[in-house]
Amino acid sequence: MKGKMLWAAVAACLLSAGVQAATEVRLAVHKSFSLPKDAFAAFEQANDAKVSVIKVGSGNEMVNKLILSRARPVADAVYGLDNTTVHKARQSGILAEKQPASAPVSVSLPGALAVDHGYIALNYDKAWFEKQKLPLPATLDDLAKPQYKNLLVMPNPGMSSTGLGFLLANIQGMGEQRAFDWWQKMRANGVKVARDWSEAYYTEFTQNGGSRPLVVSYATSPAAEVFYSKGKYSVPPTGNLFLKGGVFRQVEGAAVLKGAKEPVLAAKLVQYLQSGAVQKAIPAEMWVYPAVKNTELPAVFQHAGLPPKADNPNETDIGMKQRRWVNRWIRVVLK
Repeated sequence: MKGKMLWAAVAACLLSAGVQAATEVRLAVHKSFSLPKDAFAAFEQANDAKVSVIKVGSGNEMVNKLILSRARPVADAVYGLDNTTVHKARQSGILAEKQPASAPVSVSLPGALAVDHGYIALNYDKAWFEKQKLPLPATLDDLAKPQYKNLLVMPNPGMSSTGLGFLLANIQGMGEQRAFDWWQKMRANGVKVARDWSEAYYTEFTQNGGSRPLVVSYATSPAAEVFYSKGKYSVPPTGNLFLKGGVFRQVEGAAVLKGAKEPVLAAKLVQYLQSGAVQKAIPAEMWVYPAVKNTELPAVFQHAGLPPKADNPNETDIGMKQRRWVNRWIRVVLK
């Protein structure tokens, strides 16, 4: 009996040691990050690790917090850098100088591994426009006309990467001066500014009980509406407006942070986000396109729109001018 008890105690100690041996690797993400609960199970088992996901706010907010905490990094790796924020992350020195090798991808993100991409565009509430018998705007200039007063909600580009991407598309598609002249007209025409994409879409958009039938969102949002309706919709209740100067291709990625406590595990984790299992899960979880080539899309993506063209400034302009552009937008629209 004593022998059995002794062996039970030894087994318990060994089990406890095994649990303690799992090394924590921390992944900072933006607030829209979503993957299945078991998404990291294979990684944890293969690497005897525990992945701790830390949500650090919306896109710009996340990068700002990582910059402020760079002396004592809150994470080992980051997911959610995009082509509006990666230059700031690189310039501030929060990314490790050496990043792991990337899988073959259809899009790229300098200084990071591309994980997904999507298109920022205007969404509209079909039923609202049909009921009001109001034609859809054909250009951004149309939105500044009296018949479209108080119809648009926009995420703040100073806080939201969605809002920032839309502003960048405006500047590229219309030219800087004309874009800000347009925003001045939009202010007079009652544009509403939300803190972030979630507030704009889930609180202010008429599809979700708000008062604004036009919202800066994503080209995949109509597909998400069908998916989450659980059979209520076979056709999306919302649509996309792909207007010149109103479409931005957003590329998101992951990188190892400088000063990571577990740099080796962090590098493996960043690469794991490009694995087949994660890439296949991304579309119906975060409603963006996987970055790795030849990844199969879910059937519901037939309702997602692919714009014929996106208006993206070049990387240098995004990196060097976006702060000035955002500050100018704030002066024109909010002050």
